[in-house]
Amino acid sequence: MTTQELYTLAEQFGTPLYLFDARELRMRVDTLKRALGPRAQLCFAVKANPFIIPTVAPLVERLEVCSPGEYRICEACDMDASQLVISGVHKDADLIRELAAAPQLPGRFTIESLTQLELLNAVGAELDRRLPVLIRVSSGNQFGIDVEAVESVIARRRHYRYLDMCGLQLFSGTQKTSARRVVCELERLDALAQHLAHEHGWLARELEYGPGLPVAYFADDAFDEADLLSALRDTLDHLQHEGPVVLELGRSIAASCGTYLTRVVDTKCNRGEHYAIVDGGIHHLVYFGQSMAMHQPPCHLLPAALAHGNTGVIAQAPASAANKHWNICGSLCSVNDILVKQLPASHLSPGDLLAFERAGAYCMTEGISLFLSRDLPCVVTIDEQGNAELSRASMPTYPFNTPRVTG
Repeated sequence: MTTQELYTLAEQFGTPLYLFDARELRMRVDTLKRALGPRAQLCFAVKANPFIIPTVAPLVERLEVCSPGEYRICEACDMDASQLVISGVHKDADLIRELAAAPQLPGRFTIESLTQLELLNAVGAELDRRLPVLIRVSSGNQFGIDVEAVESVIARRRHYRYLDMCGLQLFSGTQKTSARRVVCELERLDALAQHLAHEHGWLARELEYGPGLPVAYFADDAFDEADLLSALRDTLDHLQHEGPVVLELGRSIAASCGTYLTRVVDTKCNRGEHYAIVDGGIHHLVYFGQSMAMHQPPCHLLPAALAHGNTGVIAQAPASAANKHWNICGSLCSVNDILVKQLPASHLSPGDLLAFERAGAYCMTEGISLFLSRDLPCVVTIDEQGNAELSRASMPTYPFNTPRVTG
């Protein structure tokens, strides 16, 4: 987005402000699909950014939902149930019954435990309806079930007559920069599917894998995404599994489409250190690992003095001898509320804007948004024609923190 577009949107909607650009989102999905090839289908993890659901849904094959609230968001956005994967380590029994009884079943339910296996089979029996499921294979944490348990379930699959066991799912984490690790995980999932076919006569019709593709959030992040994607495509092309492979992605799809705008409201110098206080903070903006102040995030200064007539593309303020170094701190009364340390800028004044890029994933949902009862920012989506659409108005949070007082 151009500097002038950002100024205009900040004036129109105020700050702090989340901006999600549908044009960038489409380009990112297109880039991933070209790089990964025809074997790959994409599943978007809704938890990464629920506000882009209407925009991203036509671009991907599936949407992963991990909570009743995320399902209600998809329902409110009129998403086709057949596109949804109902996931999550804790599945609400009432919601499972509601979904299983609906005219259109969800595309898939994941099985994260033997308890969930029994629940889904029991609900199917109550309704006399087979439910499509993916068995999640544990990668050594609280998610999914061990390989031995997977094999036992497959061996006894006729006992679970109300479950249509469609395939296997594996997700082991995020921000994986090692192509070797991604390749090994996918190959192990493929080998497990082949073993189950040979030993138990069960054919996994599909595999779903979360490669945890990384995003370069900070200036010192170093990895070769093209190499990662190439290695993943080559592995996909040589799998023994012949059915579809669904790649579940969140931040890799969404991060680049988001910009967070916050405005300087005060400046000071304490013990030789320059500080700028902004109207946002870490309750709105969370990058991977919550290590905002430990690295240099993609942050650009838009001086208020240039608010009119500048149509250039935003650029990092150059370091020079005239530059000071500023600590950018948010509006929370917490010493942890630091967005950037030692940002080079010759001058910062109240009214100046700071634009944080790659804010399209998790920033608006992972932050400690109720802390100090400050308002939630506006969310604005820029459609493919460049028009700004308000997705959520600024909302006060104090009602959530107000005790009920009775006389």
